[in-house]
Amino acid sequence: MSHGARRTLILLLPEWKRCLASEALDSGVLAAWCSRGQRLDGLDPGNDGILASCFEWSGESLPVAALRRQAELGDAGDSNWLCADPAHVRADMATARMLACGAMGLSDSERERFARDLGSLFGDAGFEFDAPGNERWYVRALRESELPRCGSPDEVMGDDLKLHLPSGTAGRLWRRLFNDAQILLHNHKVNAERAARGAISINSLWFWGGGFLPNRVRAHVQQLVSDRLEVRALAERAGVAWKPLLAESLAAALESATADAVVALDLVELRNRELECRWLQPVQDCLRTQQVDLLELRFASGERYRVNRWQRMKFWKPIQRLGS
Repeated sequence: MSHGARRTLILLLPEWKRCLASEALDSGVLAAWCSRGQRLDGLDPGNDGILASCFEWSGESLPVAALRRQAELGDAGDSNWLCADPAHVRADMATARMLACGAMGLSDSERERFARDLGSLFGDAGFEFDAPGNERWYVRALRESELPRCGSPDEVMGDDLKLHLPSGTAGRLWRRLFNDAQILLHNHKVNAERAARGAISINSLWFWGGGFLPNRVRAHVQQLVSDRLEVRALAERAGVAWKPLLAESLAAALESATADAVVALDLVELRNRELECRWLQPVQDCLRTQQVDLLELRFASGERYRVNRWQRMKFWKPIQRLGS
């Protein structure tokens, strides 16, 4: 490696509040890095913001549905896609909150029965509903259709849903479809069967990530390790090598990284001890053994820190909890 060259590892991390809520993260390696590292200017919060720090794409908001569809099935084409993922919503006295989205132990038979009836509902409204798998569902719209702009499930989880539903006249159709889908699912026989065996109900859909495949994607990283389909699709369209989220993938990426290379490790969907023990502690070892010279932390809520190999050794600087 030439003089002054630095191998940089970027960690894409969950929202700050989710790290704060975890005892393992609040007082672990992450807290040490943030205590002894350098606070940088923040990113735009949300999934779009954290990915825009690694990629540039044509268009405005990130078209997660089209990217995910392309990575999953290869048939996104030039269609206008929207994620319509299965969700569990619980109402209280004041509002309703999403408590789960995506993976909820749905069987193929249950999915097919839901999809048949949801297909009729969306078909009557002029859209095509498709549930190719048990966790990720889609709506295909006309090219000129105005799709709702809602946050990702991770951004919405546990929050007041009224704050995240599409607003105004343009959002009226999607609020109606949201309510109609809830009524259909609430009364569906599949949910009655699931309730009888103590399984969580699929009683709502979440619309997000709408748009077309981007014509152009440019990457600011040379390698990427991620399990998210939309991130893989971005990498492929940018001509960047990606690897699945495995320890050996990170080791191989760092081993093959050239001087001044930037590697991104996508940990946004991980939580608690899995994030701390399986990933953050090994990354600390990478700093110690000089496999990584510079570490940048990018949280999905916008916070950003930089840590070099020497900052982690500031033993005189006390480690503060993330919530301090």
